[in-house]
Amino acid sequence: MNWQDLAGPLIKLGAPTIGTVLGGPLGGMVGGAVGNILGSVLGVPPTPEAIDRAIKDTPASELQEKLAAAEAEAEAEAQARTAAETQLTMRAEMAAGDPLQRMWRPLYGLELTLECAALAAVIIRDLWGGDTVVLAAATQATALLLGYWGLRFAVLGVYVQGRTREKEATLTGQLAPSVLEHIVKAVRKR
Repeated sequence: MNWQDLAGPLIKLGAPTIGTVLGGPLGGMVGGAVGNILGSVLGVPPTPEAIDRAIKDTPASELQEKLAAAEAEAEAEAQARTAAETQLTMRAEMAAGDPLQRMWRPLYGLELTLECAALAAVIIRDLWGGDTVVLAAATQATALLLGYWGLRFAVLGVYVQGRTREKEATLTGQLAPSVLEHIVKAVRKR
């Protein structure tokens, strides 16, 4: 028996995440880690045979509770692992000093500034010269321009906040909480 043999029964019993992981192409590789969780929750050694036997011998209601606990533990472990890998990747990117990574966002901000300045120059020139054709077209496109630049400046704002968090992470080794995380913490305290 192998870990992938447990996928179908686990999915049927209400553990779709664990069953899908074990039944997937990486089931054999992650079976040990998932098996440790299942073995711990079911109170048996972390082997496919022992877990299969426990699944068959445990009453259905008790088994569903234990599998729900295993699902929650597996999801929490996966999220923690994903967060750790993301932080490692971010630190490696920051330490790499890649010029493209460092420069694309400042260049984006500069280009956006020049774009707005160019439109302002055209409007001022047309106001000065009394040409109303371009002004009328710009007025009609106001909603489009506001939406376009609103999105562009939003991206720039996200960059500024993200870059600040990256710099803090470089200094401290941990990502600083985002604005959303601060809001969530404030709401939880109430």
